[in-house]
Amino acid sequence: MNHSALQLPQRETKPRRVGVTMVVDGGLPLGALADVVASAGEYLDFVKFGWGTAVVSGQLADKVALLQESGIAYYFGGTLFEKHVLQDRFDDFRAFCHEYSCTHVEVSNGTVDMSNQEKAGYVRKLADEFTVISEVGFKDSTRSEKLMPRRWIEYIREDLEAGAALVTLESRESGRSGICRPNGELRFGLIEELLGGEVPIDRLMFEAPTNTLQAYFVSRVGCDVNLGNVPPAGIISLETLRLGLRADTLTEFEEPRP
Repeated sequence: MNHSALQLPQRETKPRRVGVTMVVDGGLPLGALADVVASAGEYLDFVKFGWGTAVVSGQLADKVALLQESGIAYYFGGTLFEKHVLQDRFDDFRAFCHEYSCTHVEVSNGTVDMSNQEKAGYVRKLADEFTVISEVGFKDSTRSEKLMPRRWIEYIREDLEAGAALVTLESRESGRSGICRPNGELRFGLIEELLGGEVPIDRLMFEAPTNTLQAYFVSRVGCDVNLGNVPPAGIISLETLRLGLRADTLTEFEEPRP
């Protein structure tokens, strides 16, 4: 929503195909989530109930109802999927997602010992019932640093071919693993390889929990880059970055003066 006469980048209206924003709910009280939706729901596309918080959240059904009423998609963290697979309870995971009327699911192998081929097999099993968002990259920063760019591309393509609608690129809530180094620095070489044309950029969602990461991706890819793991209090801030209304991207989208 543009409340001024400024010329700003055009953003798709919801439901958006590109330029999506995913927020992680790590245990927000219901009232806090309601405030987030009321103040920034226009710019919020997905809420991910982080890791296994859905199992211990006493107000999960109420949160789900709120998001449904607001037209905001939601899904459970990939760690919850991995826990079910670890205990050979995949069918219970699918049933749990149906119990809460999920239209989206996340499939990952960031922690458990699971090949990408096996993960893609789970994507394939779920793709007929849900919109699948897969994840590439490991929670452990050492493992992720050893994952070469060609493997990232191979795994992304494998997930997309299996039926994933989006592929999330891991950086954790801290921004210190996956596409980032343990010190928080982005793996620029990896990112350039990923942006090199072998995979469709609009099918990637970069986890960017910090303002620095968000500003980089908006500047490098454009205002319609898909970004995830955004803190609930950072939705409006991110939208200003997308529109060139914050110092980090203020001049990015200006047309040259005659």
